[in-house]
Order: sequence, then C-alpha cells, then structure tokens
Amino acid sequence: MNDKGYNPEVISLDNNIIIKNIEDFDLKETLECGQCFHFLNTEESDNNYTYLISSFNRGLKIEQKNGDLIFHDTTVDEYNSIWKEYFDLDRDYKSIKKEIGDASPELRDIIEKNSGIRLLNQDFFETLISFIISQNNQIPRIKKLVNDISEKWGSKSFSYIDNIYNFPDAGTMDKVTEEELRELKTGFRAPYIVDAVSRFNSGEINEEELRQADTAECEKKLCIIRGVGNKVANCVMLFSLGKRDSFPIDVWMKRVLEQVYFNGEEKSKEYLFDFSKDKFGSLGGYAQQYLFAFARGIR
Repeated sequence: MNDKGYNPEVISLDNNIIIKNIEDFDLKETLECGQCFHFLNTEESDNNYTYLISSFNRGLKIEQKNGDLIFHDTTVDEYNSIWKEYFDLDRDYKSIKKEIGDASPELRDIIEKNSGIRLLNQDFFETLISFIISQNNQIPRIKKLVNDISEKWGSKSFSYIDNIYNFPDAGTMDKVTEEELRELKTGFRAPYIVDAVSRFNSGEINEEELRQADTAECEKKLCIIRGVGNKVANCVMLFSLGKRDSFPIDVWMKRVLEQVYFNGEEKSKEYLFDFSKDKFGSLGGYAQQYLFAFARGIR
C-alpha cells in the first residue's frame, strides 16, 4: 500500500510554510540516511534541526522544531510544486510501515527506531551523477564532491549564503571535461560522469522514458551508462524516478539482510535481490531504507 493519502495541516505564515505536528517524519533521519548528498546541517539541539538544501535549482532553509516542520521563505506555490513532492509529504507512511511490519515482523523494531524516514523524490540528473560519484565512496566525501561540482559550475542557491550552490544542469555539464572532473578528485568516476552527461544530452537516457518503463527495463537502460551497475541504477530509480520497488544492495545491505533473515549465513547478492523482491514487492524501497539505516547504526 503505497498510494498517497496523507493530508497534513499546512499553514502559510510570514512567508513561511508550516506543517503543524507532522507525523511519520524526521528531518534528520530523512536527509542523513544515505539517499541524498546536497545539504548542510546548520543547527541541531534537543531534536530540533535546521538544514540548507539545494534541489531542482532551488535553495531551501528547512527546520523541524517542537514537532512542526517549517519551510522558511517559501510560498504556497513553491511548496506545492516542489517541496511537498520532494519530501513525499502527502503519502501515508503509517500504512506503509504497518504493511512492511506485517510482511516482515523482523523489521518492526528497526522501523520503530527509524520511523521518521521518508523517501525523497529528487532531481533525476543530479541523482544520477551523485550516485555515480557514490561508488566506493563514503558519505562525507560524496557530499564534498557534489558540493565542489556545484560550486564550480552551478549557481548560488541563496543570495545571502555563500557555501551552498545549485547542482549544474546537463547543458552546463556537457562542457566539463574529464580532466576538469579529475582536478576535483573524482578519480576513476570522471569518465563515468562524462559518459552519463553525454548520453543524457543526446537523449539516449531520457527521464520520461525511464519513468514510463517498468523497473526491470528502467534498470537495464540505466546500466548502459559506463560505470553504472545494478546498485547505482536501483538507487537512481528509487530516489528520483519513483520506482518504489527498487532495492539497492551494496556490501552493507548484503550483510544486514544476512544478519536479519539468515542468521548471518552468507548469500549472494543475486539471491538476496530475489529474496527482497519476493518479500517486499512494491514496498521494497521503503524496507530497504529502514534496513540501510539499521546497517549504518551497526557499522
């Protein structure tokens, strides 16, 4: 059950959008669970958080405070057209979590401890490049590379803040050379990025076609990009193309699946992928994020 059906109370006040007593959402859990890399944590105290975010060529200052979610300097139109969808705020996560827990009682405690995670709906091009960068990389390093690319070739996200920039569009990136990317320490990923940009700009990789394709066909199309394998393709599908049955498996996800479901017995990634598809079906992506959060906690 992943149909939308949650309608929180939204208030417009003093050029801010406020969602009162938001349910099933934690800003820190959602942003820092490994699904996005383009944000800064600017303040944190007593479970109150403030972040700066860049997405869809926009900057956002967002705060979670005393149970409320506050979108600073945001109009109703901007909230409805960008940020509501970005944070998946009109989806009924209470029902999703219950259905996953019913299908897998082993996950109930894990979900409870990470109950505020929501799956983001991010910009496709930026997500594609970001997860190419993520290969054999740590999150702080990924964030730095995304920020460095944005600062060098993107535009400022805020007129009054100097340390966060919008990710450059594909047309701008088309002019960026492999050598320039290597200068930013992208390493072996530089030719992969160049190839992805070229295929995107040529139309060989087309976002609308990918959205219309089923998950298996979408994954196959993404894997024609140099350096994109199953794991990166599934991350891109899950976090930017709405393929909620996608189930990325890396070394940490492999280990946590073995621990939770097989008493630590080693299984192949192919076996675990099929197991996850059978067990979670259309809710695989949600289950994967709860498991990934658990995996990060036990590293």
